[in-house]
Amino acid sequence: MSATIKRGTARRPVQPKRRTPPKASGIDRMLAALPVSEATLRRIATWSIMGLVGAVTLATATAFGVPGIVGSAIGEQIGAAGFRVTNIQITGLNRMDHNVIYKIAANQPSMAMPLVSLEKIRQDLVAHSGWIEDAHVSRRLPDTLIVHVVERQPSAIWQKDGKLSLIAANGTWLEPVDPEAMPDLPLVIGAHANEQEPAYRQLLDVAPALRGQVKAATWVGNRRWTLTFESGETLALPQGDVEASKALIKFAQMDGVRSLLGKGWVGFDMRDPSRLVARKPGVTTNKAITDPAADAKPAVIEAKQTGAQAQG
Repeated sequence: MSATIKRGTARRPVQPKRRTPPKASGIDRMLAALPVSEATLRRIATWSIMGLVGAVTLATATAFGVPGIVGSAIGEQIGAAGFRVTNIQITGLNRMDHNVIYKIAANQPSMAMPLVSLEKIRQDLVAHSGWIEDAHVSRRLPDTLIVHVVERQPSAIWQKDGKLSLIAANGTWLEPVDPEAMPDLPLVIGAHANEQEPAYRQLLDVAPALRGQVKAATWVGNRRWTLTFESGETLALPQGDVEASKALIKFAQMDGVRSLLGKGWVGFDMRDPSRLVARKPGVTTNKAITDPAADAKPAVIEAKQTGAQAQG
């Protein structure tokens, strides 16, 4: 008798369930899209945290004084952690030497960021050269100083004791001038003439028609101006800003009615506001010219046979 063996239905192997990957968040997608590695991002985050801590430390030190709050040792430790000046960026230069500015900014007892005095750098820069009107110094953490220099602009040439110098609008000495390469700037002559340069520019502003014809101005006796025109004549003005302005306006009006410049006169003297004294070689008679600013009242021109210029 044979035994019958029943075969059961073959069971299919159980397939493991597929796990659905978690949905990436918006921040993850943004980070993945950045062209930097995860390690780089971690370094950036670390520097950002250190930068924030350093900024707070620097602000506290600035408010209360570095030596008293942070102390040199702690300042050096912060510098050793990466907050040390290794780069100096300089802007605003036109005439100054970049290397000179760099050396002044880098001349610090310590280059640890908390121990660098921004105000001392600014003062050292301003004191170094007349070209530097001001300077702005700031930190860019972790390792950079930003130095922006404000340079003065040349305003005139100053001649004293036969030497020519470039000066700024406030009279500050800037640098020597080569007589063979004179810049196209007004020329002021005499002791303390540089200090009067702002007043001189204001004087010329009252008579714009004459400004372009003035070649130089001599500061006489530390009290008044004598102008020299391109055509060769001189004009002695009275003492005092108001008096000199009135005299120059009157001369401009008279020159506009009857041309005085370029007519062979040696010089004019208006130190006495009631008359205009003119000097012309070979002339000995007096002559009258109508003053348009005085309702046709004659203004006397005394023509003298002398080439001497007005003195005093």
